[in-house]
Amino acid sequence: MGQKLKIAGWISLGVVAGALTTVSLQTVARNAMAPLPLEELQQLAAVFGMVKTDYVEPVDEKKLITDAISGMVSSLDPHSQYFDKKSFKEFREGTTGRFVGVGIEITQEDGLVKIVSPIEGSPAYRAGLKSGDLITKIDDTAVKGLTLNEAVKRMRGEPNTKVILSVFRKDENRTFAVTITREEIKTQSVKAKLVEPGYAWIRLSQFQERTVDDFVRKVDELYKQDPALKGLVLDLRNDPGGLLDAAVAISAAFLPENVTVVSTNGQLAESKFTYRASPEFYQRRGSNDPLKRLPAALKTVPLVVLVNEGSASASEIVAGALQDHKRAVVMGSQTFGKGSVQTVRPLGPDTALKITTARYYTPSGKSIQARGIVPDVMLDETAEGNVFAALRTREADLDKHLSNGQAAEQKDPERERARDAALKKLEEEAKKPPQERKLPEFGSDKDFQLTQALNRLKGLPVLASKTQTERKEESKEN
Repeated sequence: MGQKLKIAGWISLGVVAGALTTVSLQTVARNAMAPLPLEELQQLAAVFGMVKTDYVEPVDEKKLITDAISGMVSSLDPHSQYFDKKSFKEFREGTTGRFVGVGIEITQEDGLVKIVSPIEGSPAYRAGLKSGDLITKIDDTAVKGLTLNEAVKRMRGEPNTKVILSVFRKDENRTFAVTITREEIKTQSVKAKLVEPGYAWIRLSQFQERTVDDFVRKVDELYKQDPALKGLVLDLRNDPGGLLDAAVAISAAFLPENVTVVSTNGQLAESKFTYRASPEFYQRRGSNDPLKRLPAALKTVPLVVLVNEGSASASEIVAGALQDHKRAVVMGSQTFGKGSVQTVRPLGPDTALKITTARYYTPSGKSIQARGIVPDVMLDETAEGNVFAALRTREADLDKHLSNGQAAEQKDPERERARDAALKKLEEEAKKPPQERKLPEFGSDKDFQLTQALNRLKGLPVLASKTQTERKEESKEN
């Protein structure tokens, strides 16, 4: 199997969670092509010719063909996609965890860009930017009116180029400008801390190329701080997925040698495969087994996995594997339900096709597609309840979503009523000051779900949700 993985290129397990993020591992060259429908292709050529000659104004031939390919692929399901030069570059940046920019994690507040935190060691970090700083201008462009994506694009650029950020610092009540030289940024997808003696929290925000090495380093630091850990919380909330080999490795860190982590099944022979908790299934060419550096105690330390509606794809693989093998108690909300596999096939040096080629299954054989992982213990987001969960998009809400192939789809009559109630609550919350309406930061002392996870590890009472129930896959409307 090791050879099979190494010959191959990328397998994607993407998720729509605000934006598409994908995981990758395998690309297989096709030696044979299916018979072509000649009559339909002749019609396509005829339409192309008519548009080119008869349309009211000249058209760009390359754009016509690109749009035709994009339309054909996007009609399949929400995760299949044609990558042009620009989108393929962005896709690869997303999976490597590397990009060229200033190095800040951001959100939007009152129409401005708010710095959540500067990435340690980045140009923004060295320039002294702080959490809570508001960016009002990027070079000569006012941020007010820009979308978050537009602001990100303006801050990114080529290495060694400069960008001027105008920053308002609330606690000092002053605005200042800082000139930052862009450089390659390596994002941090793993955070960890000792919450209290004997209990640790480790959070994975995405499964990237560096995630496994960062995970091993953080676990090593935790055990150096407290060699006698009595419990660990693995936080996968809002983790949209990432690389399949990273998901297999993180699962293997906690599981017995060689047990099944995940299996895939599709039309192609190479889509029918089982990934196990063994180095040959996650170790990269020319490298040693990164998990060898982990303390042996990690295999047996009591474990809780936190998930929510934003946990998808690769994070669902990990949660499903640990749940099926009874290695961890899964707590939180039902996950996104992204249980399909995308294969990325290059079409040239800088374009590619990402196409759904398989469904993936947990060790017990369950498809997660459009269903997700159902926690062992349902938790609300706060002590007051799960106010806005009904508004979150899951795989089953997406147009043209793939069915799970195992059971008839069902319509939940309560779904729209819950959404209406949540919308009214959201309108009420929007009238409050920002500091009063935000959910607590993950990992903070006000993180209700983390507190419940720690209570579970300590054998203390847990405030489980009294309202959440499993959400079935909803029927698709044609």
